[in-house]
Order: sequence, then structure tokens, then C-alpha cells
Amino acid sequence: MYRARDHVENQRWLAQIERAADRLGLGAAARSRATDLFLSTVSEWDAPDERDADSRRAVVAASLYAGSLIEGDQRSQSEVADAVGVARLTVQQRWKELLEEAGLEPPSW
Repeated sequence: MYRARDHVENQRWLAQIERAADRLGLGAAARSRATDLFLSTVSEWDAPDERDADSRRAVVAASLYAGSLIEGDQRSQSEVADAVGVARLTVQQRWKELLEEAGLEPPSW
């Protein structure tokens, strides 16, 4: 679980989640889930600057993809990657790991 301080320290990235979610036309539930997944992941990092911007951007993309999948508002990995500005392979490589870190079991398909 994350702390309120995590929300403040990651405001830049949370704004990026919102902008990408707007581009994707995601509903409120998918946005909320993506935010929770993102904050749950980065709160495990020791300091806000422990990981570079590319790592956080990858977590933004994986959080959006997984959040939309969980909430039934699914978008393709390519659509999410384009909205965030990362490679589709980044989403593909990160989303299952992100779910596992959050204590969720990724689908087996």
C-alpha cells in the first residue's frame, strides 16, 4: 500500500497517467486502478529519484494497461504505448510483473 506522501512525490507521473487516460478515453474505474497500481509499485522504491524517468514512464504504461484490463475498459498494448510514449514491448514486458507486485494474479492466456 502507498502513503499520501507517495501521491505528492509522484504528482508529475500521476498527471501523465491522467493525460494518457484522456487520450485513451478510459473511464474513471480504469484510471483509479491505474493510479493505485502505479503508486503501489513506486512506493516500494526507496526514494523518488531511485529510478530514472524511463522506468517510471514504463510503470505508467504498464499501470494503464493493467488497470484498463482489470476494469474491463481494455485497450491494446500498442494504444497504451502510443499514449504514454513508450514502445509496445515495454508494456508487454512490464504489465504482468506489475500485477504480481500488487498481489494480483495475471491471466494465463
